[in-house]
Amino acid sequence: MNPQNIQAVAHPMPEFGSFCLLLALVLSVYTLVAGSLSLWQIAKSRAGRIAPEKLLETARRAGIGSFIAVVGAAVALVWAAFTNDFSVDYIRQHTNIALHPAYKFSALWSGQEGSLLLWAFLLTGYGFVLRVRHRVDVRLSAYASTILAGVQVFFLLLLNFAAPPFSIFQGAMPKDGNGLNPLLQYPEMVIHPPMLYLGYVGFSVPFAFALGALMMRYPGEKWIAITRRWTMVTWLFLTCGICLGMHWAYAVLGWGGYWGWDPVENASFLPWLTGTAFLHSVMMQEKRGMMKVWNVWLIFITFMLTVLGTLLTRSGIVSSVHAFAQSSIGSWFTTFLVITAVVCLFTFILQKDHLKSENRLESIVSRESSFLFNNLVLLAACFTVLWGTLFPVLSEFVQGSKVTMGAPFFNRVAVPIGLFLLFLTGVGPLLAWRSTSLKSIRRNFVLPCIAIIGAAVILMGFGVRPWKSAEAAGEIYSLLAFSLGAGVITAIAAEFLRGAGVVRTQTHKNLFASMLLLVRRNTRRYGGYIVHFGIVVLFIGLAGAAFNQSKELEMGFGDSVEVGGYKLVCQSYTQDSNPNYDTDYALLDVTRHGKKVMQLAPERRFYNASQTTSTIVAIHSTPLNDLYVVFEGRNPDTGKPILKFFLNPLVSWIWVGVAFVILGTLVALVPAIRPALASQRVRADEPALQEAVR
Repeated sequence: MNPQNIQAVAHPMPEFGSFCLLLALVLSVYTLVAGSLSLWQIAKSRAGRIAPEKLLETARRAGIGSFIAVVGAAVALVWAAFTNDFSVDYIRQHTNIALHPAYKFSALWSGQEGSLLLWAFLLTGYGFVLRVRHRVDVRLSAYASTILAGVQVFFLLLLNFAAPPFSIFQGAMPKDGNGLNPLLQYPEMVIHPPMLYLGYVGFSVPFAFALGALMMRYPGEKWIAITRRWTMVTWLFLTCGICLGMHWAYAVLGWGGYWGWDPVENASFLPWLTGTAFLHSVMMQEKRGMMKVWNVWLIFITFMLTVLGTLLTRSGIVSSVHAFAQSSIGSWFTTFLVITAVVCLFTFILQKDHLKSENRLESIVSRESSFLFNNLVLLAACFTVLWGTLFPVLSEFVQGSKVTMGAPFFNRVAVPIGLFLLFLTGVGPLLAWRSTSLKSIRRNFVLPCIAIIGAAVILMGFGVRPWKSAEAAGEIYSLLAFSLGAGVITAIAAEFLRGAGVVRTQTHKNLFASMLLLVRRNTRRYGGYIVHFGIVVLFIGLAGAAFNQSKELEMGFGDSVEVGGYKLVCQSYTQDSNPNYDTDYALLDVTRHGKKVMQLAPERRFYNASQTTSTIVAIHSTPLNDLYVVFEGRNPDTGKPILKFFLNPLVSWIWVGVAFVILGTLVALVPAIRPALASQRVRADEPALQEAVR
């Protein structure tokens, strides 16, 4: 059926969606009030007319009901998009009849009201899982459920009063909608926002557990084990969301890069940094009973940074290609952020004596100190990015004019910090708990140091000589990243081989089977090593940016250009159209050493509904470099296309590194096994084997 023949019609679903949101708000308020009252009665050992346990159970069930109600609202909005119900103002603004079905589904998060509904949907979904699994620890889960209900109330208040997604368009029923933002009409944008939101919203759960544990003075470290697993899952989603966003920016925006230190990019990066710090320092609390205050505040700050990031995205106080329009909704988030900070600070002051460390740092050369330095560096990176992001707002408040911090500022500060983090990634696992002997340092650091020096010598032999380059700073940093990366990879490989060798001696399995058994016995430790390996590979990919090349020129039929050993010949340039957009594209034959490699077709699209343009970049990717071509437009005098060419070394290593990070996190989430066969058991009198699998 031709999309143009489809008619816009009104349906009763908007009323149903509005009712669902109001019902969800009522149920969430009940969960908050009833849960708080019952927990207060239990804490004070008081009995009311209704037994606290029964009241708590009704609160839990109301929380589950709020999820069902929000699901109904989300279904109503998606239904309105698929049925072209332009009586709903949100649907009119963000869809059109000819829009592809996948992008009609993504309309749920393409605008402010819909994205808030997605947030509420995921938040109540996380709450649903928490409340269903409440028997893991009934009382702690009750605290977490009640705190989470407070967060739900805030977002549902927004959806009911400040940014209702089912507002009716005041006017005659339009024949078509304004269409989806062209930048969002790309396959990755169907999954990137949900992934990012799963990470953003997911940090609400560890926050609720940490605040609840502090309020009830939870004994022991069990809450840490529960929180760590939630945080790992959330961190994984956020990592995937950030990296999908990087790939989208690389493939769609057409500027040749993947990270521009945009304020909204930074907003997603900030909680990732503090969440990463928590995942590292939490081991200090589990192993040594240290850094309890750090861990609580890292979780609190991470959650508040997700709220701050949402404020930046939705208030319009910072300029970004990703941000929503100027909106008064920012005052709501500011108020919520202040309330959250006050509650966290008040609870901490009230219960801080419960967070006393059980041990002290005994040696600067120890795994504890490496975790401490890791935390300090990650927090320094977080503060730097936050300062640069908020500086335009602060400068306008103080001076009356915005002063924007561009990419050079962030690179100048963040790159050295990143290199130090890369160094710590290799050093930390080689140090022992409490104190590391000189003999152990010699044994563990010899091979990585040889790898660092060897990599530097080899790279300089291949022509990487920063002292001879106009771009000396960038190449020096790249040389350091490549060399340190070689050292860290060597250290990680040595850890795997050393442990697998011991297991092989005891079990008589081959090396691969022994390594697999080693990982399965301590998934958390060796999954972490795989994550570190992925981070190193990602850093190597980032370091390739110092050697980027670019050219821009007009190309007609038969014209050619050479870029980094590739020869590109323009075979044709033409136009095409469909009901959703018109497109200009060029066909380029790519040859290397006289042999045809492939054909590239960069595009520039004009979307009819929104009357805006976007680019679709053509990319030929290899392990060594990416050939990246952008159709920038046509010369109005000649009608010929203007093309920009980039040769970006090692970009594919970034995506490979991300894949290893995901793999390592999944491995770390798998419970470790205890060997059932006597031949696979670790005997208590074998300290070497114990060390290999600990």
